[in-house]
Parts: sequence; C-alpha cells; structure tokens
Amino acid sequence: MRTHVITSCRNVSGETYISLRPIPLKDRSAIVFLEYGQVDVIDSAFVLIDKNGSRVQIPVGGLACLMLEPGIRITHAAISLAARVGCLVVWVGEAGVRLYAAGQPGGARADRLLFQAAAALDESARLKVVRAMYKARFEEDPPARRSVDQLRGIEGVRVRVLYAQLARIHGVSWNGRRYDPADWGDADIPNRCLSAATSCLYGLCEAAILAAGYAPAIGFLHRGKPLSFVYDIADIVKFETVVPAAFSVAGRVERGKTTREIRSVEREVRIACRDSFRRTRLLERIIPMIGELLAASGLQPPEEAPEGQEPALPEIRSGDDGHRG
Repeated sequence: MRTHVITSCRNVSGETYISLRPIPLKDRSAIVFLEYGQVDVIDSAFVLIDKNGSRVQIPVGGLACLMLEPGIRITHAAISLAARVGCLVVWVGEAGVRLYAAGQPGGARADRLLFQAAAALDESARLKVVRAMYKARFEEDPPARRSVDQLRGIEGVRVRVLYAQLARIHGVSWNGRRYDPADWGDADIPNRCLSAATSCLYGLCEAAILAAGYAPAIGFLHRGKPLSFVYDIADIVKFETVVPAAFSVAGRVERGKTTREIRSVEREVRIACRDSFRRTRLLERIIPMIGELLAASGLQPPEEAPEGQEPALPEIRSGDDGHRG
C-alpha cells in the first residue's frame, strides 16, 4: 500500500527537498480504528504508543479515515500530519456515535462548493438530484411527479422492507431499526451491529466528500444536519455494503457461532465492512458517483473566476481535487 506521493522540489534558495502530497482516495485503504494509547509523530512517523511504550506505525497517508475511540489521546503534531496527507480523523464513542471530526477541513475547491450549493438551493435542480439518488440506490427510475418529501416517504417504506428481508436471510430476530445514542447498551445485537457498520460507512463517505472538494453539510434528501450530504451518499450504497455485513455478524451471534461480547461483535462488524468495501471497490466508485449525481441537477458548474490568479510557484498535482496537500 502506498502511503504518500513524493515529489522533488526546490525552495527559493535552490535547495532540493522532499514534498509529501496526498494520494488519491481510490488508492487508499478505507478505515482504521484505534482503541487505546497515545497517537503522536515520532521520527517523522505517525505512531500509536501503548501503556508499555511500544510503538506501532500507522500509514496515515494511505488511509481514508482514522477512527479514534475514547481510550485514545492524540497530539497536535499527529493531527497536523493527518491534515497534511488528507486523512480524515474522527472521534467516535462506544456506540459509533460521532463526537467530533477533524483532519482535512474541506472547502479546497470553491467551484465545487458553489456548484453543490447552487444545486441544493434550486428546488427543481434539487429534485433532479434526489431522483438520481433514488435511481442509483434502487436501480430503477423513481415514480413520476413526486416531490422530495414524497420520494423520502417511498424510500423509507422500501428501506424497512429491505431490513426485514436481510434479517430473514441471515436468521436474525428483527423488531425494526431502534436505538438510543444516549444509551448504547439498551440496543439489541442487530441494531448494535448496524450502528457500528453505518459508523464505518459515514466516516468513509465524509472522507470522500472532503477529498473531492464538496461540503458534508449541504445535502439534498437530508437537510439541516452537519453531515446531511454524508447521509445522502451513504444511503445509496449501504444496502450493498455495510447492512448485509452487519446482519451477517448478527446472524452468527444469534446462532451461537460467535461471542455476544460487544467489543468482539464490533470488531467482527468492522472486519466485515472492510472486506465489503474492498469487494465492492467502493473507494474507486464513490467520488465519480458524487459527480454524476450533481451533474443530474442540469446546472452548469461555475466558470473559473476571472480575477483568479495562478500560483506564484508551479504545483505538481496529486491526490483528489479537494486535497489541500
């Protein structure tokens, strides 16, 4: 696995130095979870240090997303390095509930942000994008002459049916999608598996959205949340990736083929999600898919601003369009 792109550059004094730039998201591994220890940069390496002082190097430049659990402390130097190589860092709770996100702040492509915002604010363009999302999700055209709210209701019914079908396939006792983010322990095993799985997918989708230069908060079907666009994109692919993975693990738990201990269940879900991401080649598909969905709005992307100036020093492009590296 590659961890960075190296280019040879010269500074104003004519000295040669090595510049690290982000690699494209499609060439990265998906997600790594860290549970206990301190994350730091030592000898230019991104490392996890356990309570005994043992170090494990993390190839942060080759990851799309790094998930930090409550037992992790992280230094300013580590966050700075993650931001520089374009790896999204996410703090998650025991339930996979997002607490805070950092790393790459996004907004590196003003033209894409403006295009996304224009499509979301134009109700006709927004409806076209939502219809394109429906078609991408269910592989069929949505019903004609339906509003966004009506399409949302139709999707909700179909989603409940899909949950029930997957539960039957994997032999899972299913009473619906029910969970309380404030009380993780109150959820049953299938819902815990689903929460852990969707947490993985949300992190990956947010990393892709930022890498492409879009805004996670500007959604189309979902609105009013910091991660509205993340939910839009994740909903399109979750029933071919993480939802079957979650039900598969839940089924093994109910048949007694794996332990019910929650940490072990979460770990199995993450491994199943990782394998699913690889099998479906999700990292290669997700950024082009975003472009196709926004193109369905029928709007033209904004032209380059006439007052824009070329950089004083020529740049060697690498990574995705939204990477600041």
